[in-house]
Amino acid sequence: MKFLHTTDSDFGTKFSQLVKRSDMDMSSVLPTVTQIIQEVKEGGDVALFTQIAKFDKFSPISKNDLMIDVKEMSRAYDGLSNSLRLALNLAYDRIKAYHEHSKPQSWTFKDEYDILLGAKYTPLDRAGLYIPGGKAAYPSSLLMNAVPAIVAGVEDIIVCTPAIGGKVNPLLLAAMHLCGIKTAFKVGGASAIAAMAYGTQSIPKVDVITGPGNIYVATAKKLVYGEVNIDMIAGPSEIGIIADESADPRHIAIDMLSQAEHDELSSSFLITPVESFARKVQMYVEDELKTIKREPIASVSMRNKSAIIVAKDMKECVELMNELAVEHLEIATNEALGYMDEIKHAGAIFFGHFTPEAMGDYLAGPNHTLPTGGSARFYSPLGVENFMKRSSIISINKKGIKELGKACMQLAEAEGLGAHERSVRVRLDD
Repeated sequence: MKFLHTTDSDFGTKFSQLVKRSDMDMSSVLPTVTQIIQEVKEGGDVALFTQIAKFDKFSPISKNDLMIDVKEMSRAYDGLSNSLRLALNLAYDRIKAYHEHSKPQSWTFKDEYDILLGAKYTPLDRAGLYIPGGKAAYPSSLLMNAVPAIVAGVEDIIVCTPAIGGKVNPLLLAAMHLCGIKTAFKVGGASAIAAMAYGTQSIPKVDVITGPGNIYVATAKKLVYGEVNIDMIAGPSEIGIIADESADPRHIAIDMLSQAEHDELSSSFLITPVESFARKVQMYVEDELKTIKREPIASVSMRNKSAIIVAKDMKECVELMNELAVEHLEIATNEALGYMDEIKHAGAIFFGHFTPEAMGDYLAGPNHTLPTGGSARFYSPLGVENFMKRSSIISINKKGIKELGKACMQLAEAEGLGAHERSVRVRLDD
């Protein structure tokens, strides 16, 4: 793992590499993804079934083969242990409660000319959720994508997930049942994104596609944006931690590994003003690595994509972390909430010694679908608003057009749009 000091002569160069950590070279997969999308767009189910046989190792021949049976979802839910079922329900309830608080509300007001203005929020008709199933199965991602769509009021929610050999993870099936999913398909990767974006004989076209995925999924989402809306272009998972000597170094080490175990391309960063603390964390990372099942994955992540940085003070820690603009940010100090106003860029912020990032992944309540790779500078977490659209409301009466009409006509005339100008003038003349 890289161990850096901000006083190193080459720190600026090395830190800039961390800032650019997830520059995705989509050019390497672009031809393949473009071909996949075009084939599905033109060939519908025939092309889709061929691709599933190639990539997902099972051969559907009809829509029934592609669809996940709701009875299978129900059986999976009933088959859970009591403790796991309670945990899944607790997560659902907490995620739903949080998102209900954040649901946008329509609003109107009347201005000084008695003109009614406002905004109307309407749920989208159909949402497509992509739930990955590569190195691990993620029922939590189903909850985090389905619940805000449910709260938004989306009537038709479509789920696509890879089913290698035609099998779907039972816990994912149970989560679908809990969320009331009625339409789900066994298809993954760029093929799923194309199918939801353009529609096939089996899979209906959606209005928005959300959910994480690998570089093929991310590239496909980028290419179909405009045909449908998307949530964001997400890359490998990451965590940033600001900590001082008040934190437990073993806790911090394990928190770093909690992201490293996701993927070889995941990143974990610790920035601290205390070198002795940094060295202890480094030691615990080496010790704890030996104890986790996904050690081969986490080792690559920690070696190639992660770093511990020793800064001169807490102010510099915050400045550097703002530049990194990480997906998950933990602040592990005694007065952690005191830094809230200073943090400008982060997908989710975890304050205090007893707030590990994993709580946010599963059941704290806020969404775990977050901007990565520095995109927290301009993206927000997935939320109810991703499944709604806003329409502007305007209602002008005679008084209003009399007061504002002449100014509007002048602007229209200045732009050379005569019919615009006349549409106001005829009302004033009347």
